[in-house]
Amino acid sequence: MRKLFLLGVIAMSLLACNHTNPLLDQPETPYGVPAFDQVKNEHYLPAFEEAIRQNKAEIEAIVNNEAEPTFENTIVALDRSGLLLDRVTGVFFNVLEADGSDEMNEIAEKVSPMLSELSDGIILNEALFQRVKAVFDQREQLGLNPEQMRLVTETYKSFADNGANLPADKKERLKEINQELGLLSLKFGNNVVAETNACQFFVTKEEDLKGLPEGAKAAAAEEAAAAGHPGEWLFTPKRTSFTPVLQYCENRELRKQLLMDYTTRANHDNENDNKAVIIREMELRIEKAKLFGYDNAADYILADCMAKNHQTVDAFLQSVWAPSLEAAKREAAALQELLEADMPGEKLQPWDWWYYAEKLRRAKYALDEEELKPYFELSNVRRGAFGVATKLYGLQFEPLTDMPVYNKEVEVFKVTDAEGELIGILYTDYFPRAGKRPGAWMNNILPQYIDAEGTDHRPVIINVGNFNKPTAGNPSLLSMDDVETLFHEFGHALHGLLSKAHYKSLSGTNTPRDFVELPSQFMENYAYEPEVMKTYAFHYQTGEVIPDSLIAKINAAGKFNQGFVTTELLSASILDMDFHELETAEGLDVNAFEKASLEKMGMIDEIIVRYRPTFYNHIFTTGYEAGYYSYTWAAVLDADAFAAFKETGNLFDAETAARFRHLLEQGGTRDAQELYLEFRGKEADPKNLLRRKGFIE
Repeated sequence: MRKLFLLGVIAMSLLACNHTNPLLDQPETPYGVPAFDQVKNEHYLPAFEEAIRQNKAEIEAIVNNEAEPTFENTIVALDRSGLLLDRVTGVFFNVLEADGSDEMNEIAEKVSPMLSELSDGIILNEALFQRVKAVFDQREQLGLNPEQMRLVTETYKSFADNGANLPADKKERLKEINQELGLLSLKFGNNVVAETNACQFFVTKEEDLKGLPEGAKAAAAEEAAAAGHPGEWLFTPKRTSFTPVLQYCENRELRKQLLMDYTTRANHDNENDNKAVIIREMELRIEKAKLFGYDNAADYILADCMAKNHQTVDAFLQSVWAPSLEAAKREAAALQELLEADMPGEKLQPWDWWYYAEKLRRAKYALDEEELKPYFELSNVRRGAFGVATKLYGLQFEPLTDMPVYNKEVEVFKVTDAEGELIGILYTDYFPRAGKRPGAWMNNILPQYIDAEGTDHRPVIINVGNFNKPTAGNPSLLSMDDVETLFHEFGHALHGLLSKAHYKSLSGTNTPRDFVELPSQFMENYAYEPEVMKTYAFHYQTGEVIPDSLIAKINAAGKFNQGFVTTELLSASILDMDFHELETAEGLDVNAFEKASLEKMGMIDEIIVRYRPTFYNHIFTTGYEAGYYSYTWAAVLDADAFAAFKETGNLFDAETAARFRHLLEQGGTRDAQELYLEFRGKEADPKNLLRRKGFIE
């Protein structure tokens, strides 16, 4: 694994530290969670400086140990080092992403090179590497169990894959590259947030919103009033804001305006433009790959994934792209007919797709998403996701009040098993705010591991989203996509919560990127199963459980518009690979490159790629470079895994659930393919995914 598994959490004496800094003291909080309510921006930089100092001292102690290198005094010592730094980074970067500010961005710009210097200082420490290599070379004679063997192997690989075997001059250049990439990643993300926040479109005439649901209008009116424009309606490039317009608003020009605002973020030749950032990132990524003897960044990155190389990924994507594109073309033809009836002679455009797809869905299946939203109240949907985990794994979720949080909208839950033993602590933070980056995600705040005394430190996990905020008249009501997103991120949370690894660098979601999406996408399968829906889909006004007629419509429409959905996603995956298969960034024109890539793949004009380069956070900030394909790769696994339950005739079959829980508990302690084969007993069948999408019978 390329990720450096060298940082963690430790309870240690802080006699030389400033005890007024809540990040540096072991917090006196329930379950040892961070004292979010006491942390101020002024605490972060001193905390990083002290945690880095202690981590360096721990590394020096390993290097200067006069005893011969052993598994315990070198490999395990490394895994248990940097434990204070994990606590500091777990707090800072979670708050930065979910509730950041200009001041925190400035701190991040100072901290990023510090962390890069620390990481490089560890991984490129020749004396330390020689100790690691000594243990690795004799690993077969040490009588290690499988998890210990995995830790030795992955630790050695983390050094080798990050430059430990490079000559001195290349090591120095690698340090420079890593520091600059860290800063560029921050700049890219900050530019996207700034562009998203800066773009505000006010509508002054209610007739321009004809067709827009009342709930969406009310939310837009509240946003406008809060922005100092009472009596108007405010729309932004945030999905909760513009998606209802795309689906329902008859005003074609407004649909076009908002979609273009969304898809051209950070692409306006202004101070927030990301094109130059992308070019520089690609120059550095290619140079970095070539330091290790690879022709391109994709093969350097993929070597430790299940796919192994770009040829395998390209072939896989093409195998799904062809049937997806054909389905999308059929869907486009059907939507063109509807458009023609409204506007003879006009051609279907990307800003028409969602609107006419919604019309067709209502006509074909008598299914109106606005009819469903009253049944998808946020807290009920979350309760439904929790209920699935209870039925599958016996988990219980207890709300905790008066817990320290970084924002009043955050909620906290204690997770226990059937015997009442602590599994972990789960935070949820679901509403958009100015300082939160777009999208939804799961993070560790504190990882799971077992310390030298045998104490199992249970994890602290967070799920973050950007769902509709409650309005004066309505609670938070979710779309079907939102419901899937909540279940998806909760699947990641379960992967972290259920971890039973001894070593934190192998715990939870520390797996190959094309495997890590399996647990999350597996959970999506339960969202619209009738017996599950009846546990959470209650009308927020009447308390009525969702009627069978609506469930039938949802399932009848389950394969509707899947050509669009899959083509939109796969085009982003192929674009990602095209960028990272470049062998030089000389003369790279980001917009021209995107256009050529889409033309090469045969993308139809009626669909815009899910993520255009200048706001493609996944591959330019969050570590999914040459990895966005993993969502589809894991979809093959999750469809096949869910089929294992279906084959038993019981969605909660105890024996199958026990096998899948075992897979989740293992984290990265075993080879991913080996884990899946142990669960399923055979290779994943891609036809299960194609059947689910309706591409084959």
